Amino acid sequence: MHNHVRELRGERGWSQADLATRLDVSRQTVNAIETGKYDPSLPLAFRIAQLFGQPIESIFAPGE
Repeated sequence: MHNHVRELRGERGWSQADLATRLDVSRQTVNAIETGKYDPSLPLAFRIAQLFGQPIESIFAPGE
């Protein structure tokens, strides 16, 4: 799955730790999502979308 989490986080000037705190996950989880090593659960994807004020499909897209 491709995602735009890193870009959205960068636009806000947040570190991975900042985003992790806001999502109540570890910094390692944020890193794994950003690098495509981990696809978030649906509840976590909804929290990410809500935090950034965007629909899920604008942040996450199917990949190879």
